[in-house]
Amino acid sequence: MRLGTLIELTKIMTLLEQLKSKLEVYKPILLEKYNIHQLGIFGLVENCNNNQELNILIDYIEAPSLLDLVELENWLTEKLTITVHIFTKNGLKGQRRQRILSEVSYI
Repeated sequence: MRLGTLIELTKIMTLLEQLKSKLEVYKPILLEKYNIHQLGIFGLVENCNNNQELNILIDYIEAPSLLDLVELENWLTEKLTITVHIFTKNGLKGQRRQRILSEVSYI
C-alpha cells in the first residue's frame, strides 16, 4: 500500500470516529425529536467536487414525514459540518438493502 493511500485512509478513519462520537452525543435528541431508535453509518463518500458526504441509515419508532426527514438531514448536516444523506431502513429494497445492511456500522 502506498504511503499516500495509507495517510488518506487514516484521515478517513479518524473522521469516521469523530462523526460517530458526535452522533452518539446527538442520539438522545434524535430519539426525542424524531423518534429514531437506531442509526448507523454505511458510507462516507467523496462527491465530484471533492467534498465528503455521509450516508446514515435510520430506523424509527414512528414513521417520520418527508418534511421531518429533510429537517433531520439539514440539522445533521449543520451539526456534523458534512453533507448528510438519510436513508430509512424500511425504504431499502432488494440488493441495495442487502448491501447497506451488511455495511452499516450502528451507533
